[in-house]
Amino acid sequence: MESFKEIYQRACERKLGEQNLRLLISTPLTKQELLSHSDSLWLEAFTKKVFQSGFYWSVINAKWPGFKEVFWQFNIDALLMMSPEQLEEKSQDERIIRNFKKVQTIPHNCYMIYEIAQKHGSFAKFIADWPEDNIISLWAELKKQGARLGGNTGPYALRAMGKDTFILSRDVESYLRAHKIIDGGLQTKKSLTAIQSFFNKLVEESGWSLTALSQLIAYSVGDNYVNVEGNE
Repeated sequence: MESFKEIYQRACERKLGEQNLRLLISTPLTKQELLSHSDSLWLEAFTKKVFQSGFYWSVINAKWPGFKEVFWQFNIDALLMMSPEQLEEKSQDERIIRNFKKVQTIPHNCYMIYEIAQKHGSFAKFIADWPEDNIISLWAELKKQGARLGGNTGPYALRAMGKDTFILSRDVESYLRAHKIIDGGLQTKKSLTAIQSFFNKLVEESGWSLTALSQLIAYSVGDNYVNVEGNE
C-alpha cells in the first residue's frame, strides 16, 4: 500500500510541479458553512445529480433555470403539497428533461429531506454532523432513504454541496484495484469498508481532507492533462 508521500510525489511530477497540483485541489466547506445550506438547496443538488446521471451534464446545466421555474425553486414546503396530477403535468413541461422516473424522485427526496430535518433540526445539520471517517455509511443512508441516490450520485451531490467525501471515479477505482485495496465489486460492503479504511489512513498521514485526497489520487494516475481537472 502506497504512502501519502509517494502518491503526492507522483501527482506533482505528472502535473509539472507542486504549485500546479495545488491549484487543482479543492477544499470542502467547514461544518459551519454547511449549516447555512437550506433544505431546498439540498433537494436541488440531489435532483440535479439524479438528472445528470447518464446524461450530458452540459445539457442539464443549460436546462436548469427551467427546472427551478417548474419546481418552484425546489421549495420544500410547496413541493410537499404537490398533488400526483401536478407532478405528472410538470413532468411533461418542455422546460425540463421529460423523464418521468427521474421526476418522481423529486417528491420522494423532498419527503426524505423533510423527515430528516424534523429529527435533526435541518437536513444540513444531519449532513454536517456526519463523521467523515465513516462517510460510506452516509452514502448508504442516502441510498436507503432517498430515490436514485446510490452509486456515485449521492457522493457527487455531497461533493457539490461541499461535504467532505471521496469520489469513486474511474481513475480512483483504477488506482484502488491496481494497488489491491479492492478486488471485488466496487459498491460491495467489503470493498467500501476497505476503501474507507485506506482513505482514513491517508487522512491520518497527511491531515488532508477526503476531497483533496480523492482528487490527489485521480491526478496521480490515468490520462494526464496538465493544468486542467482530471476525472473526478
